[in-house]
Amino acid sequence: MGCNLAIAGVTGAVGQEFLGILAERDFPFNSLRMLASSRSAGKKIEFKGKTYIVEELTKNSFNRVDIALFSAGGGRSKEFGPAAVQAGAVVVDNSSAFRMDPEVPLVIPEINPQAIAQNKGIIANPNCSTIIGIVPVWPLHQANPVKRMVVSTYQAASGAGHSAMVELQEQAREILDGKEPTCEAFPYQIAFNAFSHNSPLGPNGYNQEEMKMVNETRKIFDCPEIAITCTCIRIGVLRAHCESINLEFTEAITPNQVRDLLSTAPGVSLLDDRGNNRFPMPIDASGKDDIFVGRIRQDESIPENHGINLWVAGDQLRKGAALNAVQIAEKLL
Repeated sequence: MGCNLAIAGVTGAVGQEFLGILAERDFPFNSLRMLASSRSAGKKIEFKGKTYIVEELTKNSFNRVDIALFSAGGGRSKEFGPAAVQAGAVVVDNSSAFRMDPEVPLVIPEINPQAIAQNKGIIANPNCSTIIGIVPVWPLHQANPVKRMVVSTYQAASGAGHSAMVELQEQAREILDGKEPTCEAFPYQIAFNAFSHNSPLGPNGYNQEEMKMVNETRKIFDCPEIAITCTCIRIGVLRAHCESINLEFTEAITPNQVRDLLSTAPGVSLLDDRGNNRFPMPIDASGKDDIFVGRIRQDESIPENHGINLWVAGDQLRKGAALNAVQIAEKLL
């Protein structure tokens, strides 16, 4: 049973990833509308043996559309999302526009698929860092409630879009050729460098990316009391985010218990080879659906074995964005 599908922002990095994942998963659709800004309208995209013409995204783009996958930025989601709902579509939105709206479900299918049924036309896809961090934390939290999370992220250029990925590659060439790097997508050099995440700082000194992880995790876990603190950093990697996660649990827990819980967790792959000092890297996760987890060890600074350290890597464009949205769409069907 197919649906009439629309993709808003189809020419962007996540939009292109939507197409690849829809094809891989053989997502059933009767019709497909490819939508983007006026400057991309008229472009031709080959998909599943057919040529599609990109149409300009307008408020009239959603006639007879059942599901609209949005990755066109928060402003466009706010402008065109309600029009899609009014036309009868369910919007799965990849921007931050609706995530903290109490009326809008914020969904990771491995964690809270039941929230999908509560939608009033819009379902929000969480932030990429949130998804990659908490998919492996959820099965642990269910077994032994997490009291506190301390997260440090190592975020790829892909989180800032296709232009940022191109900028990383071009800067690397420029620097190796002895030239000054061109900085346009990012405020600072991203090649051979690391810097504090470039989202705006709030009055508390935390940036928007850090606060997204705090607030979204509490909403998805339905656990407003969980204590979370984050430091988000950009690094010179193309498309997979890594995160160092320190967890304090209600009860004692051992690394072997954590491994056992994660070995059967949906969307998680263990890569925890102490013998060969081999743990998840961005190149392991790039192009893969699962979140890779390793460096599982006791936090010996927390008394009575209540603390665990993890290291995770996940593809920001796939599970961090497009795949999660497509999984939501599959559940809508």
